[in-house]
Amino acid sequence: MSTTENLKHHLVSKYMEHILENGTAPTSIYSFAKALEIEEKDVYQYYNSFDSIAQDVYVTFLNETLKLIVADESYEELDARNKLLVFYYTFFELLTANRSYVVVTLKDNKNILEKIKLLHPLKIKFSEFVETLDIETLDLKKEEFNKISEKALKELCWKQLLFTLKFWLDDTSSAFEKTDLFIEKSVNASFDLMDLTPVKSIIDFGKFFFKEKIKPNL
Repeated sequence: MSTTENLKHHLVSKYMEHILENGTAPTSIYSFAKALEIEEKDVYQYYNSFDSIAQDVYVTFLNETLKLIVADESYEELDARNKLLVFYYTFFELLTANRSYVVVTLKDNKNILEKIKLLHPLKIKFSEFVETLDIETLDLKKEEFNKISEKALKELCWKQLLFTLKFWLDDTSSAFEKTDLFIEKSVNASFDLMDLTPVKSIIDFGKFFFKEKIKPNL
């Protein structure tokens, strides 16, 4: 890791630490830099606000996830469905290792995750990752229709990630076992729907979600 990368990583790490210890961002870039014993201009070299650092935390989570999964040579041999599953399991393991931070920063927004600016850079990076999967969609024969289909696919994958994130935030099961099950069933169901195949996984996911979230009063 270069000196530049080291400093950027250090800024992100210390920002997270400050949030966990104080519940809010530092009062100013000046005070943040002073506490780190660096010059204020060193922070501005990478970030112009605490919002930009906060956004980069989640991008860092994604980047670290990708580093981990591509380090395994067998990853490239997987099909799109299993690559996405590996991504999800690894990403949420990393989030779990930083759960206190995620809860502090998202707890007041977990019902409107798709609207908050905090996760917008994550959406961009995640959409770029989805493009690399080359997920097959219906061939509509016209280029403009296929572009719409690809855009819709990336939006669908993003909504699914947010849906899973909210489920994980609410999950109280041991070792977040229910989130693992949710990931398996939701990803499999999504791919089966894209194949236009009404298979058992779609029904299973519907039953699982109904049981966990609807829970009728009897």
